[in-house]
Amino acid sequence: MDPIAIRHRTSYRYRSPVRLNPHRMVIRPRESRELRLLSIEVSVAPEARLSWSQDVFGNAVAIASFADATDLLSIESVARIVLDAPAWPVFDVAASAIQYPFPYSDDERMDLGSLTLNQHLDPAGRLGVWARGFVYGRPTDNLSLLKDVNAGVAAGISYEIREDEGTQSPLETLDRRRGSCRDFATLFVETVRSLGFGARVVSGYLNDPQLNLVGSEGLGSTHAWAEVYVPGAGWITFDPTNRSVGSANLIPVAVARDIRQIMPLSGSYLGAADTFTDMSVEVSVVSAASSARD
Repeated sequence: MDPIAIRHRTSYRYRSPVRLNPHRMVIRPRESRELRLLSIEVSVAPEARLSWSQDVFGNAVAIASFADATDLLSIESVARIVLDAPAWPVFDVAASAIQYPFPYSDDERMDLGSLTLNQHLDPAGRLGVWARGFVYGRPTDNLSLLKDVNAGVAAGISYEIREDEGTQSPLETLDRRRGSCRDFATLFVETVRSLGFGARVVSGYLNDPQLNLVGSEGLGSTHAWAEVYVPGAGWITFDPTNRSVGSANLIPVAVARDIRQIMPLSGSYLGAADTFTDMSVEVSVVSAASSARD
């Protein structure tokens, strides 16, 4: 497999110099048997001290601490990876989990913990009703059910590039019938949790050299999708934005219970609220050979 180069640059501009509080960065691709990280370089201006650690989900997290005031904050990462995920994965589901409904083992349920619990308020149970609409019989095939939910989110929600921060609640997405990839992922995760599955949200990038996938438009195209834990098969990847199963075109950076826990960059500054002027994000995912020629 040819290496892939990922360049991700975020810039913040201020009207006058401000003091920056520590900033949290989640930008290092998440290594696995399908993804090998060859190198990563992180550049920060003004100069910062970087402290790396892992969060509770095993994601690599860097904290940038600043000494100097500045009117421009720029953070850029350049990573080289090898992605070796099959286009048509086969999932070896345990016999006990082939049909829905199925029980997780006591250990699995304890370890999955809050990943099986809905994180958004639904006082009238609307999401549960919507989720149960995908269950056409009892028993039914588990993988077919999850694929139906994945396709159902894509069919029922129109994709939009949403520049404002934050993520819509599942009920907002169902009401608006529009959302970004992070809204799709959140709706999918909360739906399958309503059915008793353990699920988590993933943030990262799309590897889309043909530019024919949804979510790869624009310079700031990070991406979000989901994973569901199925005994035997383990964590299975679902991208409801593209109705896809498996991680052939996906470069994960972090996983979490909620998408807000894995924002690529978060932090604050000391100064008046109107000191901040604008932010820009640029992302490119290309073959390493193309990147070297550029």
